Amino acid sequence: MQGSTRRAGIMTDVHRRFLQLMMTHGVLEEWDVRRLQKHCYKVHDRNATMEKLEDFINNINSVLESLYIEIKKGVTEDDGRPIYALVNLATTSVSKMATDFAENELDLFRKALELIIDSDTGFASSTNILNLVDQLKGKKMRKKDAEQVLQKFVQNKWLIEEGEFTLHGRAILEMEHYIRETYPDAVKICNICHSLLIQGQSCETCGIRMHLPCVAKYFQSNSEPRCPHCNDYWPHQVPEVFDPEKERETGISKSNKKVLAVQAALVVPAEGSLPGGLPAAALSEREASVFPVPRTTSLFFTFMVNIFGINRS
Repeated sequence: MQGSTRRAGIMTDVHRRFLQLMMTHGVLEEWDVRRLQKHCYKVHDRNATMEKLEDFINNINSVLESLYIEIKKGVTEDDGRPIYALVNLATTSVSKMATDFAENELDLFRKALELIIDSDTGFASSTNILNLVDQLKGKKMRKKDAEQVLQKFVQNKWLIEEGEFTLHGRAILEMEHYIRETYPDAVKICNICHSLLIQGQSCETCGIRMHLPCVAKYFQSNSEPRCPHCNDYWPHQVPEVFDPEKERETGISKSNKKVLAVQAALVVPAEGSLPGGLPAAALSEREASVFPVPRTTSLFFTFMVNIFGINRS
């Protein structure tokens, strides 16, 4: 049996396996993160008392700090679901995606990002994005190829497609500082939490903006919602507050429903070919099915794996 996993800054095999599985995804909802933590204890230290998730994550982050990497918590902008993302703090630019995408693909992401930031809704249509293909740097790209690249951004959880494209929570967590610095005149800030706002609601009188989850919490007990800034009537429908208890009752997260729908399209790596250079025995066949491996993982995290190895089970 492993020693205690409560020693701050000490990476046991429980932490290493958890980190490796986080690397393969980049971002997971909190429900999945808790399930993943439980799984890692079951594999490596089933007799240990499981740490509180916050302490468990902080322990890992204390080791990752010197490498400018962090498992960061945020919430989804549409419904307030808690998420955790493994973010690279070493650079604030789009170049942090450079190991997964070519120069012209990165420029396509920048074009999409600009359209999303400049829009009132926080969304950009595929038509508007594809119309900018001729302006891309580097190798020329056909619109058909650009459509496939946009889908790669969705698969790698940089963008979300809901009819139109918007930023995934992972992109917001990783790039908030970059977006604030690069688009200071266009950036929108939530009046409640003061974080970057991509999509939300705004007051028609004074123009302040609020995330949908912030709207839900702020007006939770108000039968006649009024703007927190000018006190005028709030004209929008107030969304429901995300209820984690309901989530537990369903026994399956929103992200897992999507996983079940697309699992056939995901590639389970063959022997010796796990992304990020992980040893083939590090993830069992069951893990590969329960926590499907995305198609690509940043080579930046390959460096991580070489530092934090894992004992074979």
